[in-house]
Amino acid sequence: MPTVRFAGAGAFVPSRTINNERIAKAFPGWSAERILEKTGIVERRYLWEINEKGTAIPPPENDLPVYPASNTDMCEIALQRALQQSGVEPKELDAIFVVTCTPDELNFNHDAMELHRRLGCRADTFALVVDDGCGGTPYIIDMASKMMEGGRFKTVAVVASTLSSPQLHRDVYTDEIVPEPGRKPLNAYLSAYVFGDGAGAVILRADGEEGSGILATMSGNTHGELVIRRGGGMMKLPYQGRTRPGDLAFVVDGQKVAESYPLYMRHCIDTVLEQHPELASEVKRYYFHQPNRRLMEFFIQGAELPAERVAMNVHRYGNTSAAGMLILLAEDLESGQVRLGSGDLVLVAAVGASVHYGAQLVRL
Repeated sequence: MPTVRFAGAGAFVPSRTINNERIAKAFPGWSAERILEKTGIVERRYLWEINEKGTAIPPPENDLPVYPASNTDMCEIALQRALQQSGVEPKELDAIFVVTCTPDELNFNHDAMELHRRLGCRADTFALVVDDGCGGTPYIIDMASKMMEGGRFKTVAVVASTLSSPQLHRDVYTDEIVPEPGRKPLNAYLSAYVFGDGAGAVILRADGEEGSGILATMSGNTHGELVIRRGGGMMKLPYQGRTRPGDLAFVVDGQKVAESYPLYMRHCIDTVLEQHPELASEVKRYYFHQPNRRLMEFFIQGAELPAERVAMNVHRYGNTSAAGMLILLAEDLESGQVRLGSGDLVLVAAVGASVHYGAQLVRL
């Protein structure tokens, strides 16, 4: 039976860099030096500009088209690049799954449907937005690959993105929220320091030869608020009088992330490798979710992984949430660090948000 393989990957990262001095001035809390010390992040990439008053600056509406300017724009570029690398035409796609928690429009699968329209996909090509964060990419790849093994789908695009810059506002990202009763408040400025914008895409094809493609895959659920965003749903709309500015921020619970990240990442890695223990030393590159550089370095050391094999760009791009792993893979394919059809063995793993986690062991 054919296996599911990675046929191509693509990415888009904005060219605008926001260094620590600028972000610290826009959202007072930590100094630029402390941001670097605690996170290891030097700069992050933004699609939208931000001024010193901590306000995002939208593209000029009277000068359209401005491209790229939106989450869908970033996703389209990443997906087009993945399609080109894979040699797949848009009409061959059986499904497009967009993993994001920052869509251009909140409801009705807008961003996935807009990609479907722009690419000219078949009417029966599924187009769905999956509201998820850091762990959502391998989680959905696991789901898609199992659906493909059933024979209904042959070609699937998984696109992941995060667009933080448009939501940035000093009133929102210097407010505090209480994560749970009895705990100290969390200030949202810490989250403004770590996130960046970007999109990645991978094309899955159910035509791989035995011993190639996805050799092992898994996903799972536990329950905990690693990232908190309480506003926006029906229970906390701004005009109900039940929200405060911080409810509109994506607030990372640093304590919980530090505790859970090593635990679940180790579980992800062990689970996919236990099916092929003889291949553990053969893994050429690891593509992990990147909360920040310091936590990554701590995990790599504790897990006794070869640091030179763990791809990392969080110090230059910021935390790009669900997109990070696919951006890393696309960059490695472009540079020749790994190659499709070469037999290179790679491992993708992530945990995040509510909590979803997942991993794949893949022979390219």
